[in-house]
Amino acid sequence: MAGKNEIDEINAVITQLAETEQVDLSISESTKGKSTKPTVCVIGMGYVGLPLAAVAAKKGYEVFGFDTDVEKLKLIEQGISPFKEEFLEKLLPQVKINTFHDPRLMRICDIHLICVPTPVDEKYYPDLGPVINASKTVAANMKKGSLVVLESTVNPGVSEEVVKPIFEQAGFVVGRDVFIAHCPERVNPGDPKWNVSNIPRVVGSFDAIGLERAKAFYEDVVDAPIMAMETIGEAEAVKIMENSFRDINIAFVNELAKSFALMNIDITNVIRGASTKPYAFMAHWPSCGVGGHCIPVDPYYLIEKAKENDFDHKFLRTARSINNSMPHYTINMLQDLLNAVEKSIKGTNIGLLGLSYKANVGDLRESPSLRILNILREKGAAVHIFDPFVPSMSTVKNIDELLEKSEAIILATNHQAFMEIPADKFNAFGIKVVIDGKNALDKEALKKLGILYGGIGRK
Repeated sequence: MAGKNEIDEINAVITQLAETEQVDLSISESTKGKSTKPTVCVIGMGYVGLPLAAVAAKKGYEVFGFDTDVEKLKLIEQGISPFKEEFLEKLLPQVKINTFHDPRLMRICDIHLICVPTPVDEKYYPDLGPVINASKTVAANMKKGSLVVLESTVNPGVSEEVVKPIFEQAGFVVGRDVFIAHCPERVNPGDPKWNVSNIPRVVGSFDAIGLERAKAFYEDVVDAPIMAMETIGEAEAVKIMENSFRDINIAFVNELAKSFALMNIDITNVIRGASTKPYAFMAHWPSCGVGGHCIPVDPYYLIEKAKENDFDHKFLRTARSINNSMPHYTINMLQDLLNAVEKSIKGTNIGLLGLSYKANVGDLRESPSLRILNILREKGAAVHIFDPFVPSMSTVKNIDELLEKSEAIILATNHQAFMEIPADKFNAFGIKVVIDGKNALDKEALKKLGILYGGIGRK
């Protein structure tokens, strides 16, 4: 909890900024000394940071949300989620998050949670720029004794080799002036059951005090078990392992899908059959590609880090190659079926159903749908796009308009609205070819109507 001198100092800063019209921020009564909980600053108001900030506020913490996107902050101040997420849309109007974009306001906070992206560049090389910049910002503005928790997904060694030196260079002694921990985020956008409030977490730190403080905070905020790891490197490795596991298994079924299609075996039936085994099998499903901020990104962090130790993650590289090939595989399947009706992709009206990387959210990060769109355009198709969760990029107003303008369809995202399209509707609009990139449509019903159907591993 902030002391009186710190409150006076921050109020002076707020007054100064307000006079120059740089910030409009009012400190609530709890910040003025009534709250017994530490004051929390969340750096990054995105899919990771905003839900965490909202849950912490609900638990009685005074929460400050820092972001450079002023328009996003204005929405949050009004209790409006800047992105589609049912969990947030219900929670935000019930809580108070103080938003700000001047980093000097960080000095009032006791806990700083870094929740910024960790992407890869066009050559799949990890980009730690956001983590570095956020760490430098916190180090330049925080008070001594603060707890700093990195939630961003990183490879083992980043906290030790990148984050810690930034605070040391700023004059802080780790374990005395600042306590650094890592609690890798676990979010699943659009999941009606699992969210930041109830997913178990792991946490690691450089020292016992940092570990104790971080674990106590998350145990208070999250209604689920919090596991303390022996080292901060182990905590970093947990998230990389989780998502690499999923990527490898998805690559396995994607490769099987390609193989089984040549044997006229429906892989979805095979997976259901294998799932009857009550142990040692976990179903994963093939699709037109892997998207999101984790699965197609995190393995590259481990691949590149391993190179520093002269180790080659051949398995991870192979999995990434297979999954990256699926958009092209999907387009090749489309061309094969168009050949049967004497058409080429060039000049044909193709309807693309879905842009986001997963069902019922508007998240475009690493979406295979965008790669499919680019390939279609490169091949000269006339592409018509509809995604109810991404209206800004849709070229038509609704499903009917898309079907009316299209000769062939690619289902690239399994939004509920798309899965409910009856087979006879495709037929009524004269659709000749349907490529089911998510194996979500009624294959037999479409085929009975004479529509050429292609699923991933469902020939």
